[in-house]
Amino acid sequence: MTTADSAPLAGVTVVAMEQAVAAPMCTRVLADFGARVIKVENPNGGDFARDYDDVVNGPGGLAAHFVWCNRGKESVTLNTKSPAGLDILHRLLDNADAFVSNLAPGATARLGISASDLAQRYPNVIPVEIDGYGPGGPISHKRAYDLLIQAEGGSCAVTGYPGMPAKPGPAMADFTTGLYAALSIMALLYSRDRREGPAPAVALSLFDVLTDVMGYQLTYTQHSGIDQEPLGVGSPAVAPYGAFPTRDGQTVVLGTTNDREWQRVAREIIDRPDLAEDPRFATNLGRCAHREILEEAIGSWCAQHDLAHIQKVADEAGIGNSRYNLPSEVVEHPQLKARNRWREVDTAKGPIQALLPPPVIDGYDPPMGAIPGLGQHTDAVLAELGFGRDKIAELREQGAIGPAYRS
Repeated sequence: MTTADSAPLAGVTVVAMEQAVAAPMCTRVLADFGARVIKVENPNGGDFARDYDDVVNGPGGLAAHFVWCNRGKESVTLNTKSPAGLDILHRLLDNADAFVSNLAPGATARLGISASDLAQRYPNVIPVEIDGYGPGGPISHKRAYDLLIQAEGGSCAVTGYPGMPAKPGPAMADFTTGLYAALSIMALLYSRDRREGPAPAVALSLFDVLTDVMGYQLTYTQHSGIDQEPLGVGSPAVAPYGAFPTRDGQTVVLGTTNDREWQRVAREIIDRPDLAEDPRFATNLGRCAHREILEEAIGSWCAQHDLAHIQKVADEAGIGNSRYNLPSEVVEHPQLKARNRWREVDTAKGPIQALLPPPVIDGYDPPMGAIPGLGQHTDAVLAELGFGRDKIAELREQGAIGPAYRS
């Protein structure tokens, strides 16, 4: 198995000034590949996602968002408004390969650590700044959180039901932005031996990423002039494709993606050759135009059978299907257990079970490091930088760093 020293990103150091989800997800991905991530936090509470809730090993435990996004990092508390605290940040950057931030617009410039500042002082550091809308636009100044971006970028309008829009449950804008940021860093690390001059700056906005995620819907509207209506657990792109109650009180999701599959659904599953032969349903375009007829027929058949039977028949016919699950049911999902997808991760509140990252790389076992307590690694990191015990105590007394960590 791959050791820590031979992990894909072994030897790479990332300094992060990050909050909430987007930037923390970026650096968590890098940590999963073996990078060292030093998370610089405000001594007064740190990453505000730490306080979203206390459900992990709670009450009085850790926040689920924070636990999800921050394993395998080292937390250092710095008061960057103090000269001594800012000096420590610069010393960290002196040894870094990348700097990731999602602070308020202009914050890095005020601290003298913007992309242009880093290009002059730390030309080998890849600067990655994540913001809401990107510079130069009429709403560039606005605050931006995942829900706000999803509303502005149209994903809420295509989620839910007609006249009842909804936010997609997962933080799609935040999460995908984090992945794009991590991918950008990896690409620039890969190419740095061929680089001339300072490391290129990477700027990512949640709005740009979310509009990319919305690529299908925006392309459809561009060329049709039609704003697609949300269809609940269904797809406006293909039909029949949706969720249907079963006789035993479950819900099955059945989907077709082409004409051949539709023929098998009609003939081999719901025993409706008349629908298979109806010219209205010969193409996907026609099936979408008359989806209510097809959904009624499939729904009527599903209501007469138990979930297990429906899935067995669908599998035998080669038709995609799934069971509608609650999060509590996914936690206990037999597929995750059979594939050994859970690992124990340490936290300040005791060990927890966390899912492995999605990539399965032959011979590589992701480190799945601990969830850091606020300021847990401050003293150790400062000692690496050459600060003695007395100097660390002096910095603490000055308020340049946070209180001593106590688990």
